[in-house]
Amino acid sequence: MAKGFNRPVGGGMGGGGMMNQIKRLQEQMEAAQAQLAEETVTSSVGGGAVKVTMTGDQHCKAVEIDADLLKDADAEMLQDMILSAVNLALDDSRKLAEQKMGPLAGGIPGLGF
Repeated sequence: MAKGFNRPVGGGMGGGGMMNQIKRLQEQMEAAQAQLAEETVTSSVGGGAVKVTMTGDQHCKAVEIDADLLKDADAEMLQDMILSAVNLALDDSRKLAEQKMGPLAGGIPGLGF
């Protein structure tokens, strides 16, 4: 019979501890992802004329446009403002995700996110 045929996976020396650590980290990451899906950020441009609300997992929840802006704005200016607000909200959402997920990535050596 070959040597090591019936040895436990991980060599029997600390392998179970590493697997438990990975499982705990995975559970923490899943919980953080679920929390990110619930948390929102709101970004605005034009002095609050256009607001975009985005979740921590980068889903757009709302776009608000001040009615007064519609009276005087041309289509191109409005498009630019919406685009800017969406991009700002995405940036803020990514920062939120990094704050929540970043410390968890440090839990496993070599992953360095």
